Amino acid sequence: MRGKKILAGVVLVAGAVYLLNASWLAAPSRSDTPRIIAHRGVHQTYSRVGLDAETCTAARIDPPSHAFMENTIPSMRAAFAAGADVVELDVHLTPDKVFAVLHDWTIDCRTEGHGVTEETPWTTLKTLDVGYGYTADGGKTFPLRGKGVGLMPRLEDVYSAFPDGSFLVNFKSRRVEEGETLAALLKADPTARAATFGVYGGTEPTQAALKAMPGLKGFDRTMLKSCLLPYEAYGWTGIVPKGCRDTMVALPIDYAPYVWGWPHRFLKRMRDAGTTVILLGPYDGGGFSTGIDTPELAAAVPWGFDGYVWTNKVETVGPLLKGN
Repeated sequence: MRGKKILAGVVLVAGAVYLLNASWLAAPSRSDTPRIIAHRGVHQTYSRVGLDAETCTAARIDPPSHAFMENTIPSMRAAFAAGADVVELDVHLTPDKVFAVLHDWTIDCRTEGHGVTEETPWTTLKTLDVGYGYTADGGKTFPLRGKGVGLMPRLEDVYSAFPDGSFLVNFKSRRVEEGETLAALLKADPTARAATFGVYGGTEPTQAALKAMPGLKGFDRTMLKSCLLPYEAYGWTGIVPKGCRDTMVALPIDYAPYVWGWPHRFLKRMRDAGTTVILLGPYDGGGFSTGIDTPELAAAVPWGFDGYVWTNKVETVGPLLKGN
């Protein structure tokens, strides 16, 4: 008899957990198309084999199928045309207090210049050829050399070119000054503030920007952990941890099915908590750059997904997700 009572209790608890987290009991808020974040705009893809923080990705690109270069205004324009709702871009605050839009920590990889990006004056950066270092054959040919002269934009140039655009700003440094300077820029320019979807990257500038700019959303690794670890511990109860409120949560698509209530119950909880969910590609241990980049991964995005889908191939995946 005691064994039956224990079994009944286990079944009752299991049933309660199931009902609290059953996705089908939470109707999706959207039934049309996902929203898309284009990582670096339309850009040259590259091999990820043996990739680390020091790898020059321009020196290992795939054979080019287009002439766009990441983090340039033409690449952003092409990304929006392909269906992007948000374009992700990378910034460095230069000694002359300009936000230069470039991914790399140094200018040696992608340009003909030399030195640390954030230590190089904008007067120098604006003259460089951002297509200089691209090669798909180990340096035998450089198909984009000469085509990127003067194409490195300032962040202000981006906001001016796309007053109705939406941008996710990636801080590449660990400098508090970067976050505070961006917040000051956004406070002074309502158009730029409206165009800033969010911020992420280095903990210090990200948190400085969020503190100085009420209402701005963003994330870093520590913030993701403060949300997802407690959520996995007790989110099955329906309680949303403090770290999951009014923020952004990035989830790899292969980990997402393991969060309580995935997809629609989880999405509803985050939506009700004022939090934006970003769906990444499969986790590879290398950071946030992996994306939903193939037709197979695009097909795996849940129907009615009301968050944002991160992709490195917006020109391919955008039309698929948007039904074009």
